[in-house]
Amino acid sequence: MNLYEKIRTKKTTIGVIGLGYVGLPLCVHFAKKGFKVIGFDIKKERVDLVNKGKSYIQDVDESELNELVSLQKIMATCDYDKIKECDVIQICVPTPVSANKDPIISYVVNTVEAISPRLRREQLIILKSTTAPETTEKIVLPILERSGLKVGKDFYLAFSPERIDPGNKKFTVANTPTVVGGVTPTCTKLAKSLYESIIDKVVPVSSPKVAEMTKLLENTFRNVNIALVNEFAQLCERMEIDIWEVIDAAATKPFGFMPFYPGPGVGGHCIPIDPYYLAWKAREYDFHTNFIELAAETNENMPYYVVNKVMEALSKQGICPSRATVLVLGVTFKRDVKDLRDSPALKIIRIMDRKIGRIIYNDPYIDRIEVNDHAYTSTPLTEELLQNIDGVLIITDHTVYDYGWIVAESKLIIDTRNATKNVKSNRKKIIKLGKDL
Repeated sequence: MNLYEKIRTKKTTIGVIGLGYVGLPLCVHFAKKGFKVIGFDIKKERVDLVNKGKSYIQDVDESELNELVSLQKIMATCDYDKIKECDVIQICVPTPVSANKDPIISYVVNTVEAISPRLRREQLIILKSTTAPETTEKIVLPILERSGLKVGKDFYLAFSPERIDPGNKKFTVANTPTVVGGVTPTCTKLAKSLYESIIDKVVPVSSPKVAEMTKLLENTFRNVNIALVNEFAQLCERMEIDIWEVIDAAATKPFGFMPFYPGPGVGGHCIPIDPYYLAWKAREYDFHTNFIELAAETNENMPYYVVNKVMEALSKQGICPSRATVLVLGVTFKRDVKDLRDSPALKIIRIMDRKIGRIIYNDPYIDRIEVNDHAYTSTPLTEELLQNIDGVLIITDHTVYDYGWIVAESKLIIDTRNATKNVKSNRKKIIKLGKDL
């Protein structure tokens, strides 16, 4: 039975390397559709949790995972020799950037180096990790062909970008269209056939580099538009115009406008990182993405703008910032998710640590954080706490918070998300992002 028939009849064993926010949900979706799945990770604690049916990813239902493990539809391992048992291998490892914003693709390279000596005929390899265009063909392919096998003939290779949106209940792996680009037409056909078995719509493109660039365009589009409204917010503050009211008014236009909102900075694995992958690759072609890099710079500077706003607000209240106690409300990068990756809250706390007397935080999703080698524990919200601190800085607008109560009990609110929009009383206590003090 060839690979296409194996996929069609679900006789395929699916390998997923990297059991994080992308990999584990992918394992579950394939297993739910009747495939046998082997998950790989270098972290033994993750492997042990999966094999016990325990979920550590918010978007993965633990009872569902436990049932699939019990049915032997999913198993996890640190043993890369089991790659030989897989017909399809999907690579879902991290692709971060360095402190200097240079791409780090060592996780991808190391993974492919591990696959290459174990590669066999009739295997499909799919890179899903976000990366620069040409990574699949110029970095992954040469390593795999060291095995002596030839792409399109002995094995198959494609790129299909992940489009996971943590915490999104409306758009999941199943109903979010996916893009696939294979090194050869047969590679594309096989990857398309695979994903059609679990995803409602699959969009084939002409090559891996088109698929790779698609992912970067999606997230750079968001980064640039967020930067635009962040810059508008700062201008509106000087002009004494409420940016939030401006955006709501503009959003009534039924065409030609898509609302984006200002905030304390961008977070998550993709939006803050992808523009730097694009800029790095562009330099190889003597092309400078000035517009895109400027947008990234604008968003990177927002935490400093927020801290300055906090200090100015405290000073106007007659409170010396170096003696003040400030409560940071919400530290995850996005509302209602248990995800700290590149959260602007961490950068804001790091900056405030040198300027504010005492910083505490509350987040129902995160019990503990470490910033500047200092450990912080989430402080319970009480009436007494709110009444005795100098200010509340809203960074992440979790829906579980009672903003009316928080405003009523607090002396000062600095709201970076317009979370207090519907609070009608005590408005004089609230200072919004993008609005003059």
